[in-house]
Amino acid sequence: MSHGHHHHHASAGLPWARRLTVLLLAVVGLVTVAGMALLRPRDTPDVESTPSTRVLGAVVSVTSTACPAEAPAGTACGSVTVRLDDGAQVEAEIPNGPGAPVVKPGDKVTLLVLDDGAGGPKTYSIADFQRGTSLWVLGAVFALAVVAFGRWRGLTALLGLGITFAVLLLFIVPAILDGRSPVLVAVVGAAFIMLTVLYLTHGLTATTTVAVAGTLASLTLTAGLSALAIAFTHLSGIGDETATYLNITEGDVNMRGLLLAGIVIGSLGVLDDVTVTQSATVSELALANPAYGFRRLYGAATRIGRAHIASVINTIVLAYAGASLPLMLLFRTSGTPANELLTGEMIAQELVRSAVGTIGLIAAVPITTALAAFLAARTPAVSPAPPAMELPVAGRRPPDGDPWQSFYERGSR
Repeated sequence: MSHGHHHHHASAGLPWARRLTVLLLAVVGLVTVAGMALLRPRDTPDVESTPSTRVLGAVVSVTSTACPAEAPAGTACGSVTVRLDDGAQVEAEIPNGPGAPVVKPGDKVTLLVLDDGAGGPKTYSIADFQRGTSLWVLGAVFALAVVAFGRWRGLTALLGLGITFAVLLLFIVPAILDGRSPVLVAVVGAAFIMLTVLYLTHGLTATTTVAVAGTLASLTLTAGLSALAIAFTHLSGIGDETATYLNITEGDVNMRGLLLAGIVIGSLGVLDDVTVTQSATVSELALANPAYGFRRLYGAATRIGRAHIASVINTIVLAYAGASLPLMLLFRTSGTPANELLTGEMIAQELVRSAVGTIGLIAAVPITTALAAFLAARTPAVSPAPPAMELPVAGRRPPDGDPWQSFYERGSR
């Protein structure tokens, strides 16, 4: 009897903390929805459809011929007969140049239609392979693998992925093109993705709520640090050909803001991994050791978080190195000095992106762990620990009958 009394007294304040957390996140959700309503694109111009200059077909035959003497070494000469989808047969030259497709009979290809505008005959040039079917098959295999392993949670993860792409394509990109602040658009869009995807994937539980709060705090910190780092290093946001072309064709886009927005959105994917892991870790430690208080929960979970962060940092560096491998080889063979290589706009952007993102990840561990430990901590009773039969069991209401405590226990499993 006394054990139940001590347990009830020790956890009496915790339901209010949980209610406060849910209330704060409800406010965040309302602010996010209001922000999306205010930032939604209104004056995005309609893109006029132009006649397609691409046609689809299948290679019927490839006829090779001798190249002229002045042709560069490695040039392939000859013609390719292609049957278009409408049944017509056309001739095209064998593709040449860096990355040119090497075709053979039966290959499905995409052709460019060239018209001189003077009423002359159209000419055709093979541009690329058709990859639609291959990508759909790969996507189906990916979805089946996720659902087969994750089952219902895998299905919700796929739905969350769909929501992420929808927010990116239907809100973030059009709003930036409409002249909205890229930073505000990225923060509001990332918050919406976080709120919907985390709860959809991990359930409406206390563990997820703590992860959402930790992610939101860390994301805000990352956005602030990104703004400071971009200003401190004098980055323009124009570091490659794509950004240069966008700046020329869409002069109203704030390129520095776009760089900051990219850092925020890129950080979200790794942040939610860290915060969910830390929140779940604290919950499991609290269930396995009911006598653990805040200090012991925080210390044990932080040690796990350090190991996780160490591996995540290595993952981030390898991901950037893998994506930039051709660029690294180009700089290496060109003999560019290391100081020029690292301080150039293109590489400096990636260094700032990696450094700021990593600092945000590091901050996510203590923030999320402290919040989770505060909500999960049980003050040790003065009397001996209750026997095993009195510990919370899945599906059984806790001894004190508190519905918020039951909500927490279910969410921790």
